[in-house]
Amino acid sequence: MSQLDGFDGLFRLDGKVALISLCSRGLGFHAATAFLRAGACRVILVSRNAEGPQGLNQAVQRLNGLQGTKEKAVAFAVDISSTKGVGGLVTRVRGIEKHIHILVASAAATWGGPFEDTPDAAVAEALDMNVRSVYNLIRVLPHLPMADPARIVIVGSVAGFMVPHVDENGTIIYAVSKAAVHHMARQLAVELGPRNIVTNAIAPGFFPSKLANGLIERLGGPEKLNALNPRLRLGEPLNIAGAMLYLCSRAASYMNGVVLPLDRGEHLTAGAKRKYR
Repeated sequence: MSQLDGFDGLFRLDGKVALISLCSRGLGFHAATAFLRAGACRVILVSRNAEGPQGLNQAVQRLNGLQGTKEKAVAFAVDISSTKGVGGLVTRVRGIEKHIHILVASAAATWGGPFEDTPDAAVAEALDMNVRSVYNLIRVLPHLPMADPARIVIVGSVAGFMVPHVDENGTIIYAVSKAAVHHMARQLAVELGPRNIVTNAIAPGFFPSKLANGLIERLGGPEKLNALNPRLRLGEPLNIAGAMLYLCSRAASYMNGVVLPLDRGEHLTAGAKRKYR
C-alpha cells in the first residue's frame, strides 16, 4: 500500500523565498500571488520601474494586501539587462535573505510586423531582454545560495514551439528568443542538476496582458481566438498560478529540463495563420 508520506504539504511553499523578475503585472504577478498564498515567507519582485500604474510599488502594495501576506513582498527596481544591474541585485538581495529557493526568470520584449521591416534595434532588444538578461540573472546563483532543492522556472512561450503568426502580424524574433530560452532550460537542467537545482520552463499561449493585448486585437479579438483553441478560451490567471506552483513545489521535485506548454493544446494545431499566394 502506498503511504504517500508528506502528501498534505505537496503543494505548499512554507518557508520558501522566491525571486521573480519582470513581475509588476501579468504572468509574473500571478506567480507571486500564488507563491504567497501557498505559504512563501518572502517574494522579491524585480523590474526596471518602481513608480506608476505598472510599476513595482503598486504590485507590492497589492500583494501585501492579501490576507496573511503583510510585509512578505518586497521590490527592487533594477535593470537586469546589464551585468552591472544583476550585480547590484545580488548585493541588495543578500542584504535581506541568506538563501533563495525559487527563481522565476521572466522577460517580455517583443516585436510584431513584416519580416523585412524588423528594425535591428528591435532584434537587439528582444534577444538582450528575453535571452541575455535571463542567462545573466541565472548566472548569479553562486552569489545567491539556493537551497532545498532550488527551483528555476524560465518563462518561454508556445511561439518557441511553432510559427504562430506571419506577414504583418509576424513575431519571428520574439519566437526565436523564446525557443532559445526553452533550450536554455534544458541545458541548465543538466548543468545545475548536480548542484541540487532543477530547471524547467513554462510556455504560455495567449493570456490577456499588456504584452499580448495588442496582438490579440489585431488577430480578431478574444472571441475569434477562443474559436481557434481546443478549449475555446484564452488563458486565465489561475492557470498560470497553478502551473507555477506545481513546478516550484515538492510535487514537481522529479521534473527537470521540461518545457511545459500552457495553451490548452493550441500548439498542436496548425500554426501559421496565413493565405498562401
